[in-house]
Amino acid sequence: MDFFNSQTQQKQQYLPKHNNKKRLTEDQVRLLERTFTTNKKLEPELKVQLANQLGVPPRQIAIWYQNKRARWKTQSLELDYNTLQVRLENALADRRRLEREVVRLQEELWQAQQMVFAVNQETAAQPAVNFSSNSSCDDRGSSSLHEGVNGEVLQLEELYACLYGAGGGF
Repeated sequence: MDFFNSQTQQKQQYLPKHNNKKRLTEDQVRLLERTFTTNKKLEPELKVQLANQLGVPPRQIAIWYQNKRARWKTQSLELDYNTLQVRLENALADRRRLEREVVRLQEELWQAQQMVFAVNQETAAQPAVNFSSNSSCDDRGSSSLHEGVNGEVLQLEELYACLYGAGGGF
């Protein structure tokens, strides 16, 4: 039994004693917070000055600053992470919007190509027949061809304008 008691007593000798450490009051913490906003790194002169002003050991000031810097860095990383997360969400939303626009433009291009192909097929079969510039664009590539008022043939730009102006997005 003596062996057990002697080991317990030896362990107690190495345990740190916290009875001389005092908790900081709210006023002391406020002062430390104010100094931390201007000085993130604790210089030795400031540490001694704060310790004398607050009536606590300089080591306690140093530990408070070390802990505060660690908390501040964690909060800063969280803010950076949240900012990056918002930027990522915005970029992904822009990407989805642009992908939808690409699909819409591809459909529009396909329809315009089909109209050009149909016009080329019709004009190759009947070279004397022209599009009517009075016809409505609501047909959107209907294969019916009409004589133009002055005999003009609608150009590709006019076909595209007719297609795009009559509804734009498909």
